[in-house]
Amino acid sequence: MPHVLILESDKASREALAALARDHGCSVAVADGVKNALLQFDMRKPDLLLADVRLPDEEGMGVCREALGAGSDVVIMADRQDTDNAVAALRLGVKDYLRKPVCFRRLGAILKRLAARKPSVPTDPDAPSPGHFSCLFGESEAMQVVYRQIARVAPSDMTVFVLGESGTGKELVAHAIHDRSARRDACFLAVNCGAISATLIESEMFGHERGSFTGADRQHKGFFERAHRGTLFLDEITEMPMDLQVKLLRVLETGCFMRIGGHQERISDVRVIAATNRCPEKAVKEGRLREDLYYRLAVFPLELPALRSRGDDVLLLANLFLDELNAEAGTQHCFADEALERLRRHDWPGNVRELRNTVQRAYIMADDGKLKASFLSAVPRGRPSRKAPSRAVFGEGSLVDADFHS
Repeated sequence: MPHVLILESDKASREALAALARDHGCSVAVADGVKNALLQFDMRKPDLLLADVRLPDEEGMGVCREALGAGSDVVIMADRQDTDNAVAALRLGVKDYLRKPVCFRRLGAILKRLAARKPSVPTDPDAPSPGHFSCLFGESEAMQVVYRQIARVAPSDMTVFVLGESGTGKELVAHAIHDRSARRDACFLAVNCGAISATLIESEMFGHERGSFTGADRQHKGFFERAHRGTLFLDEITEMPMDLQVKLLRVLETGCFMRIGGHQERISDVRVIAATNRCPEKAVKEGRLREDLYYRLAVFPLELPALRSRGDDVLLLANLFLDELNAEAGTQHCFADEALERLRRHDWPGNVRELRNTVQRAYIMADDGKLKASFLSAVPRGRPSRKAPSRAVFGEGSLVDADFHS
């Protein structure tokens, strides 16, 4: 059951939001201020934080940062005059922004997606549904291979290296592995190694003690400490500085690390899932990835197929995205036949991310309930020339098992 923490100063609004969350099958904790929210957070990490960005005692941005750092989804609520705070929160990585008074239909759609992403773990992990597996969707044989691999590796504590082009859903795979593991009730923390500056990444990974460097005015727990007993997803691992890769390798080998400026060795019980959209062998040759770290991460390599190799999954996903938009807005839009054919023929270099954005643009342009081919301006009429085989992306000498290409 998904757990929702509601941070709202107005009692009537707080109670109404809590009732809606319970109606969607969620457990709920409520807080009227930042202090109470942090207490609730310590008692149980929420799957979703629904937070007012401006509160009587202080802004709720600090709680948003705490929740994002722990791997929770965050949706903010803001009045019209709080636009600057809303923009700042979106830059932090919050999932969505709801303007007050909150549209319950939109919030209901968010809660529905949350519940769908947190299914109960099936008794037979080797028998995934043909078209749906955890938070992943697709009926193609290529995705069935992925489902079977996830089901096999998830119950173990094995390190997984997810390979795939940009936009194929590598973080969703990491979520699926976590949700079907014995660690599913603990923290899932996703980190983009390419989005953190080189000067801060060691502190963010391993933490620091107060006074350890200029500006370190408080003790800080890093990702490995905050994800203790849970799962840490390291995306874009080839963007991590080489000197830090040495320290990461040591943590993977020993489970021990030290905060910057600290003298006490700490133990981290964390399952690591790493990912890259680069060819790992090429990254090793170019000096972007240490060879010893590569072989330590690639205990279980899992390659995601490009959308162009997934057949009619394109149409399945396009209709799924359209259903979400219809649920949020209370509409009943549908695709015209020629639009579906255009979607089927496109090469999708941006993969699932590109498809979602394309459907959203076409939905906005639809004025008669039909998403027409003319609205898909970003999608060419024909299939452009493109090297499709995954071997061309990851190389003939990759560690990926041949079963992934069947």
